[in-house]
Amino acid sequence: MKKSLKGFFQLFYPNLCVCCQLELFNNEQILCSTCRHDLPIICYKDFKKNKITNVFAGKIPLEMAISFLYFHKDGKSQQLIHHLKYKDRQEIGSFIGEWFGSQLKASNQLDTIDCIVPVPLHPKKRKQRGYNQLTKFGLALEKQLNIPYTPDILIRTSSRKTQTFKERFERFENTHTIFKLKNTTSFKNKHVLLIDDVLTTGATLESCCKALLKSENIKISIATIAFTE
Repeated sequence: MKKSLKGFFQLFYPNLCVCCQLELFNNEQILCSTCRHDLPIICYKDFKKNKITNVFAGKIPLEMAISFLYFHKDGKSQQLIHHLKYKDRQEIGSFIGEWFGSQLKASNQLDTIDCIVPVPLHPKKRKQRGYNQLTKFGLALEKQLNIPYTPDILIRTSSRKTQTFKERFERFENTHTIFKLKNTTSFKNKHVLLIDDVLTTGATLESCCKALLKSENIKISIATIAFTE
């Protein structure tokens, strides 16, 4: 019966690749093998000094900063992020989190991380969207790395319009002091992995870090799904 129902739904609602819209084979998830192979995955020689850490150099003291993909306009990485954020394809977060998490685990460079903290959505924004696009991503990292996902300590205090088209100065002004900690002792003496979907200018992550730095003796690292060069 279950197989019959599965066949019925696949007939009318085939499982398609997010990027090329071709039907997926049984062993494929989210992406077909070709699109998966074509993803612009970032390779690292050093988690502590790279293009990602350079974005925050002289602004925020970081232990490490890494991204999984290069974000290319109209490319496959943008399609993935778009479906994750705006099309309710939350399973993409799990898919990327498991993939990225397995690579991070193999690197042994995150052994000192105590908790995973997402960039928060304002409750109003979350209600409009229905979900935080980072939740499934963060939970998949938690599972792969065996590090607790902690989404409720860093909060957003102001709901602002989308920053997609804002320049760096405007973006920084738009994110200044809109994040805070519920409890400044929660991350005392902790090494926090702050996660986000796309790193562009770094203004949002910078603002989050400034809120996190109110915790005594905190260490911060950053991991994002994608990075805009």
